[in-house]
Amino acid sequence: MPKPIVAIPADFRSFDGNVWHMVAHQYVRAAVEGSGVMALMVPALETGNDIDALLGRVDGLLVSGARSNVHPSLYGREAREEDGPFDPGRDATSLPMIRRAIEIGLPLLAICRGIQELNVALGGTLASEIQDMPGIWDHRKPDVPDLDVAYAIRQKVAVRQGSCLASVVGTAEIEVNSLHRQAISAVAPRLAVEAVAEDGTVEAVSVIGAKNFAVGVQWHPEYWATSDGPSAALFTAFGDAVRAYAATRG
Repeated sequence: MPKPIVAIPADFRSFDGNVWHMVAHQYVRAAVEGSGVMALMVPALETGNDIDALLGRVDGLLVSGARSNVHPSLYGREAREEDGPFDPGRDATSLPMIRRAIEIGLPLLAICRGIQELNVALGGTLASEIQDMPGIWDHRKPDVPDLDVAYAIRQKVAVRQGSCLASVVGTAEIEVNSLHRQAISAVAPRLAVEAVAEDGTVEAVSVIGAKNFAVGVQWHPEYWATSDGPSAALFTAFGDAVRAYAATRG
């Protein structure tokens, strides 16, 4: 049986006068090696993507992190310069894909920007520059050139008992990395909080009443998907859900 295919929405980036549709290799590697699936990049088009056609040809949706942020107008707030950079093509691609994937029961794993997109897609809001908020830690990426150090596992998160994430990682507390300056503010009505950092930052959610695996995490398990226990377990669970979905499609 051919390997199932997971869609990964791309970012729209500009280099040396050319524009590119891009997905960071660490997400592709985690999908292929950690979940045992194939990865398909979806171009970040503001118009022209046929979401039903795309999702009808894949078996899962992996929504990656990115340097850009969801545009505040999509959750009812005026944009400030410090809220950027923005990527309207990514917004126009990911948000409707997320909604449709949940509707049809396509397995979904959303990471960093992905969990924020998931929250906005379902009616939630985001907080910017959370390191400036009282009592909130500095969750931003460490300013170091060594990616192993930048993505180092360095904080604890409490996992809600009886949650989907708890069934995956098998413990009430895990250690994760942290590389973000935005986070969930008002949680979307259809999302359940699955894990929080010690400062109260929402670190994981699941879709209430989802037909299939539908989880978002604020950290970056993809970087350690083949070496860290909880990260590997998350990608294994996603891969298992993707294969089960593919089997039902024949």
